[in-house]
Amino acid sequence: MSMYTLNQIPSEIQIRKYLRRILFGKNVFCPKCRSRNIFKSENRYFCSKCRSHFSLLSQTWLSGMKLSLEKFWLILWCWTTQIPVKQAGTLAKLSEEAVRHWYDLFRSHLPLNTAVLERVVQLDEAYGRGWSLIMAKQQGTRKLAHQVIKSSSVQRQHTAYFLQTHIKPRSKLHTDGSSIYRGINKWWPVKHRWDIHRKWEFELTSEIEGTFGNLRTFIRRMYHHVTAEKMPEIVGEFCFRFSSPEIFNNPLFYLEKSLKLVPFD
Repeated sequence: MSMYTLNQIPSEIQIRKYLRRILFGKNVFCPKCRSRNIFKSENRYFCSKCRSHFSLLSQTWLSGMKLSLEKFWLILWCWTTQIPVKQAGTLAKLSEEAVRHWYDLFRSHLPLNTAVLERVVQLDEAYGRGWSLIMAKQQGTRKLAHQVIKSSSVQRQHTAYFLQTHIKPRSKLHTDGSSIYRGINKWWPVKHRWDIHRKWEFELTSEIEGTFGNLRTFIRRMYHHVTAEKMPEIVGEFCFRFSSPEIFNNPLFYLEKSLKLVPFD
């Protein structure tokens, strides 16, 4: 644990109770045969029916974890509350590499986001070194969809695929008027309107422009820098935080959505 005891971090006993309730409900059962004829010895369990041995976390993606439960909860709390990587490392007495590993692991177990947007949708792109991003927002909602492309430019076929995957037919689509959207209604049945940003027109795309600003702030503040390889994961995390903020209210809410028993090998 870190040199400080934070009120946000439960005791190890309480964390075990949380994890046991998430994974097993009221009574521990064997993950292999589902029997409740279970004996406990210290932190291990034994099934008298199929003779399997298991621990609280051995059949989850946290199997083999070396951190104490309190330090695990601390680093998860840092991630859910968007504590920057370097700050989290100082707080938990972990290296920056270790923090990034845990942040990557937490991110990889977010539920899949397969949103299809409808009604009025604002669409825009962003570009970086070795990557491009298409992102859309359903106007007046927190629903986002995105696609990261491993290229420094967006082509018409990328946009067509994005529309077919993420935009409901007969929606109203608002863009920045880029040439890649020319004749877009012939690729997918949408009613297309656009702003001309060089003429300082932003009314139709103000929400998605603001979302891109939030994304840039999120990356700079929390991760400082992101490689092109990591961009799909990071943008996915941002979109999930934006669309489903309730999952990040505390570590318990996140674990209730992400932590499940997996079958024995």
